[in-house]
Amino acid sequence: MTRSLNLDDIQGNVIRAYGRYSFPFARYFFLNISDCGKGRQFIEAVRQKVTTGATWPEGGKPPVTMNIGFTFLGLLKMQIPERTLRGMPEDFISGMKNRAFILGDRDVTKTEAESVGWDKHWDPIWQGNRVGDGDDTDNVHIWISMNAQLHTLGQDEPVAELEEQTQWLRDLCKDLDQGVRILTNNGKNGDQEYQASSAVFQEKNGVKLPTPKEHFGFSDGIGDPVYKGQYAPELEKTAVIGRGKRMSPEAGWEPIEAGEFILGHPDESQELPPAAAPPEFTRNSTFMAYRKLHENVGTFDEVMREEAKTFAAHQGVSEIEARETLHAKMCGRWSDGVPISVVPTYEEWIAFGDKMGFNDADPVKALENQVAYLRSPASSDFVYADDMLGYKNPVGSHLRRMNTRDYLDPLNKIGIDPETGQQHKNENATSALNKRRRILRRGLPYGPRVGEAKTDDTEQGVTMIIMCASLSRQFEFVQQQWIQYGLDFHQGNDTCPMLGNHDRHKRFTITSDPKSGKNPYVMSKLKTFVECRGGDYFFIPSMTALRMMAMGTVDAT
Repeated sequence: MTRSLNLDDIQGNVIRAYGRYSFPFARYFFLNISDCGKGRQFIEAVRQKVTTGATWPEGGKPPVTMNIGFTFLGLLKMQIPERTLRGMPEDFISGMKNRAFILGDRDVTKTEAESVGWDKHWDPIWQGNRVGDGDDTDNVHIWISMNAQLHTLGQDEPVAELEEQTQWLRDLCKDLDQGVRILTNNGKNGDQEYQASSAVFQEKNGVKLPTPKEHFGFSDGIGDPVYKGQYAPELEKTAVIGRGKRMSPEAGWEPIEAGEFILGHPDESQELPPAAAPPEFTRNSTFMAYRKLHENVGTFDEVMREEAKTFAAHQGVSEIEARETLHAKMCGRWSDGVPISVVPTYEEWIAFGDKMGFNDADPVKALENQVAYLRSPASSDFVYADDMLGYKNPVGSHLRRMNTRDYLDPLNKIGIDPETGQQHKNENATSALNKRRRILRRGLPYGPRVGEAKTDDTEQGVTMIIMCASLSRQFEFVQQQWIQYGLDFHQGNDTCPMLGNHDRHKRFTITSDPKSGKNPYVMSKLKTFVECRGGDYFFIPSMTALRMMAMGTVDAT
């Protein structure tokens, strides 16, 4: 059944991943409220600038977007009724810092006393947030995001409107006598007014272009889920392929129920997600996890160089092929985003890139070809039922863990069919056990400009923004069970090779088809490549909820 969404009432970053709509720059501000009355004035002013999910007219894309969210402490500061606050989910109330033992951000083998100072590597703004010392002046109450378009193609500067809108925010806080103020202790050294983010640029022949890559060199943010009402029907038909939920072979792919991501709508259980009263306050709203993820590029490059030498000798290939293959096996996609489930070998990948024009002499044309492919159904239209042993895509790869597709269908068989000599394949496998764990990926990389060196100490990584209806059932489950453990993938305690904590478990197994004549390979020197540097959970209100907050008319009775 077709369901429509009131896109004018939903914030735009819930509907669109701005980075894929030519907004390669972002600034994330965090603010503190000291005066509820000033807070209401602030919300009313920002509300009028908020970018909604409404369809942009032809040529009417805004130069800069604006969106807003609130921590639980922010809602408390805004004097939202107690009954409404009590109806909020426990995970959101607790906040990300208090859930660190679930997320793998804190060593679960240590007691509270032994864990004192566990967050000392976090940025100062997040170290001082939710300390619980009775001082509310350092707590993060509001999140403001601004995403900006490129000023000039071929350069790495945002449009001038980004700084203009930033100044507008500064002036608004000043006009309100700092009753709402921007926290200026962002960044590693605690001296930044905002968390700046941007796409990773490449430079060729003096031309600088934004790429879909992050700092390890992988193309990112490709298979974001598609849900009902997100796209117009004519666009949904193609967008949903590989990004929705897989039904029967005849039905193919269908969009996921909107209630998995937006409150007030039926979810995949055909129920309304639990939400606080009144319904008008939570309908068309959602929850968000903001995580600053630092990438240890120096360590990653060092480990991959060493592993590539061993793998090259082990497999009898060049070190270039070894490095690219190891990257692809860890990720589940080649560095340009081509899934190894579709293009499984290095030779096939090189030929595929030539065929698709990814290596065009014109860097602009090459990037256009790659982006067109990544936005097409071809980059996401694959399943795992024909590769249950992971001969093409290792069962513990990052991609399998983040989106298990049909892999967990209980009707799948693991092993070789004795009659055909091929892997068992369940033609009717569906994503029934996966569709309730999907999350919306937003955010952008952050780090040095093109051409600058990257080490472990360099400020670089990804500002991860994750949206879903249930932080615990969706985001926290994936983070804990699929990234930091491996049981669902027959990997024991081996964690995700890219995002997992490798202080204790340093292995990643790459299986090999016996028909190839090559042996399996076990990477055994993994280190922790990605570290959380802080963050929190936020409520992303609908436009109706923002109006209610600005007017002070939230009535839970």
